[in-house]
Amino acid sequence: MNIQEFQKLFFNLYGNPQKTPRLFFAPGRVNLIGEHTDYNGGFVLPCALQYGTYLLIRKRPDNLVRFATTNFDYKIEYDISKGYVKQQGQWINYPLGIFDQFDKLKIGLSGFDMLFSGDIPNSAGLSSSASIEMVTAFALASMLNVTSLEMTDLVNLSKRSENEFIGLDCGIMDMFAVGMGSADHAIFLNCLTLEFKRIPFILNGYKLIIANTNKKRGLADSKYNERVQECKEAIDAIRPHIPVNHLGEIGFMQFFKIQELIEDERVRRRARHVISENQRVLNAVSCLHKNDLLQFGALMNASHESLRDNYEVTGIELDTLVEEAWKINGVIGSRMTGAGFGGCTVSIVRDNVVEKFIHQAGDNYRQKTGLTASFYIAEVSDGTREIITESV
Repeated sequence: MNIQEFQKLFFNLYGNPQKTPRLFFAPGRVNLIGEHTDYNGGFVLPCALQYGTYLLIRKRPDNLVRFATTNFDYKIEYDISKGYVKQQGQWINYPLGIFDQFDKLKIGLSGFDMLFSGDIPNSAGLSSSASIEMVTAFALASMLNVTSLEMTDLVNLSKRSENEFIGLDCGIMDMFAVGMGSADHAIFLNCLTLEFKRIPFILNGYKLIIANTNKKRGLADSKYNERVQECKEAIDAIRPHIPVNHLGEIGFMQFFKIQELIEDERVRRRARHVISENQRVLNAVSCLHKNDLLQFGALMNASHESLRDNYEVTGIELDTLVEEAWKINGVIGSRMTGAGFGGCTVSIVRDNVVEKFIHQAGDNYRQKTGLTASFYIAEVSDGTREIITESV
């Protein structure tokens, strides 16, 4: 991010260069393992990335909020005194939903000039939406001096916005990782209790590589909500016999004793993924404590197989990219990450085969799918924060 150029764009849009805006940043995230467990009250192991969303913001003396971004042409002046209404298919719904949540908390809002800029690949499954929501929430709390809202409160507020305003039945993992991330650490999070630990994630001799399938994810939201509903059906079948409210409360060995309670075979496979994935997260944390990256990579591979066969959220593009990664000596683990149906894979690749991995996996993926994948070397970053700058 060239901060001076970003500030110049802000002043070109909104004028008044004598009044310097403040700069905030929220990272994207990648989930190392623990997919589709968060809304099931299970365990996840994400980390924040160096890619994210930058926001320049400055107060106005009226009720207008002017939204713009360097990523899309759409911009708008929005009168917040008239309430909050979703804009059909537009990116501003993510910050607008945060304003709506602040309003529901009876926090006095004013007008703002806001310019966003993100370097997270669009529709990649790296949580650009949570990044936008968290940078907006943190910036508003800072600009309005709302000291009663801590980072975990902003995380919960952003989740409510996604559930209520956006209409996606997501869990809390994305916002939590974006808000609470720490450099060189993964976050081991219990999504039911919100207890968490930062686990050192040291990649001596290896790189974390994110590969974007560049497939449009048109079905992702509807299929995501469908999987949420299927997991609720699994709980409905189990609850009359065992007092649980979330699949994450069921142990791995316990499930194999009670799985026949779920008569629908498709729903049973959904539950099997969630509960086995929960165990894989626990095993993965143990691997990191022992600095056993090889076994950690094997757990990533098993995670993808379960997401493919039991949860059915991968698709030919993600499967092809992962399978091509598995063929390369020096790739110790590769899996889809995010909601699925397109988006990204995450792989752990030995330093001296990174170039080979990008070329070989990329070439074979293009031949088999007709799509060109994008590859990113990821760094594990700190969470949402203000960046102190000097004016241009």
